Amino acid sequence: MRIAVSGSIATDHLMHFPGRFTEQLVAGRLRVLSLSFLVDRIDIRRGGAGANIAFGLGVLGLTPMLVGAAGADFDEYRSWLEQHGVDTGSVSVLPHEQTARFVCTTDVEQNQIGSFHAGAMRAAAGIPLGPVAERAGGLDLVVVSPGEPAAMLRHTEECRTAGIGFAADPSQQITGMSRGDVQFLIGGADYLFTNEYEAGLLQERSGWGARRILDSVGTWVTTLGADGVLLERDGHEPVVVPAVPDVAVADATGAGDALRAGMLAGIARGLAPEDACRLGCVVASLALETVGTQEYGPAAMGVLDRMRAVYGDGPATAGALVMAGAA
Repeated sequence: MRIAVSGSIATDHLMHFPGRFTEQLVAGRLRVLSLSFLVDRIDIRRGGAGANIAFGLGVLGLTPMLVGAAGADFDEYRSWLEQHGVDTGSVSVLPHEQTARFVCTTDVEQNQIGSFHAGAMRAAAGIPLGPVAERAGGLDLVVVSPGEPAAMLRHTEECRTAGIGFAADPSQQITGMSRGDVQFLIGGADYLFTNEYEAGLLQERSGWGARRILDSVGTWVTTLGADGVLLERDGHEPVVVPAVPDVAVADATGAGDALRAGMLAGIARGLAPEDACRLGCVVASLALETVGTQEYGPAAMGVLDRMRAVYGDGPATAGALVMAGAA
């Protein structure tokens, strides 16, 4: 199955301040601020929803084509992705821009001061899917994940025009879009991904009830955190696939992207939707146990053992189809 993933490519610079921001504020002097914090730790992590999903698909044995825009600092990140099975030939590199970047400082009370610079990501709307499809010899699915809103709209429209199946993953971008744009992004999608909060927000922003949304998409997958995944398909009873229990969470960031990668890898290898969701839950659990969104890998995965322990022999046998491709 030939899959392209459109979405954000970013790096996160995460710093820790071993004090309290509030102690640095002087009452009556808040009209003009000039603050500096001496941090004791910095983590630089690869991220971006598009890159995270593509990484997960690559780790699971597919060769996804990442579609997005990056800056002059992308060389090391490109090498990392390619080492993990991602085709980066459709990433547009802007030599005079930087890759999108999130810089955030967190204090001991988990208060945060952060800034996001879109950088090269702003140019993603100028990347057409036609050449991507030609280079791949055709595309079976395009994952339209969160990124530059204009790029999300363009790639959705191109999928419809070319008759390419697509997965809609509007995520946090829902809040900045008009009702018409939200309806446009999800209408006719083969797969729709949301978390529980976004499911409600999507109904509010689109003006469509849950029934209307489900009628307009093939499969709606809603992540429920520790409660698992709600799988809804038109003409089928809703199914809740339980999450992997007792996960030692090291970092929750990127778990949703890992779940999407696991489920889509399962679909690509011919798994039934419920088994694909189970695989997604297992991959998400592995991501939760590592710090960073792209630090889980095939050598340490133990996917089949975890599938068997949590869901039984049948799903583990199905999961073997996916892991055979990752071997």
